[in-house]
Parts: sequence; C-alpha cells; structure tokens
Amino acid sequence: MIIAKTRFGEIEYDPEKTLEFPKGMIGFENLHHFVVMPKRKEGPLFWIQSVEDPEIAFVLTDPTNFFLDYRVAPDASERDLLGIGKDDECFALAVVTVRPSHEITLNLLAPILFAPASNRAMQVVLENSPYQVKTPLLVCQA
Repeated sequence: MIIAKTRFGEIEYDPEKTLEFPKGMIGFENLHHFVVMPKRKEGPLFWIQSVEDPEIAFVLTDPTNFFLDYRVAPDASERDLLGIGKDDECFALAVVTVRPSHEITLNLLAPILFAPASNRAMQVVLENSPYQVKTPLLVCQA
C-alpha cells in the first residue's frame, strides 16, 4: 500500500489496483494512474484522483443514468489499448463539470472508455457525433 497526499487529504491505495490510462486524458497526457475514490454520498457521481498529481481529480458518471440512449463502443484499436477482447465489457463514462453558476454539464463528446477486465481506461473523441463537450444536465427541482 502507498499513501499519497491529494486534494482529499492523504489516501492509501494499492498500486496494483489503480485505474490505468495508457495515453492519459485529453490535456493530461502525462497522468496515467488514478484511484477511484470511495463514495461519501449516494448518487451517480464519483471521483477519480491522479496519484501522480495531487491537484488533479475528475468527477465521472455513467451518462446512461441521464441519457438512456447514449451508447459508445470501442473499436478494435481501442480494445487493443484497453487490453480486452471483443466480448469483454467496456463502459462509457462522462466527465462532469459543475460551474460556479451551479450549471452541471457532461462531456458526451469525449467519453472515457473503461474496461473492468484490465482496469484500463482511455478518453476518446467521437467523430461526427451529435453530442457536445458541455451537454447540459437538466435537474428537476422540487
């Protein structure tokens, strides 16, 4: 186990169980290992924290919680990078942004493909897609 200082304080993690991004994320190509942070609240959002840079963390969600028809499947080269076969599971996740105005958006144009079998992930940009980088999340207010 390793202890790292992060924006969440000190965290202990097993380097064998970190989420590996072989090519990093867009704009963060030098960061390859993240820890999925334990959820403190119920709900569809969760954090991943870089173990290489304590200042970098992202909020992610499964976009199908909000957009039921959202589907992204990896192609053959993406499956190779993820280290998975044709029949292995792969999930598309979206980066969540909460603006100072409390507007919440999901990046549906550049999802993160996550392969549980290899614990690898990669961010891809969808070509000719109707989705946006800042897709508003409409929240019902009571």
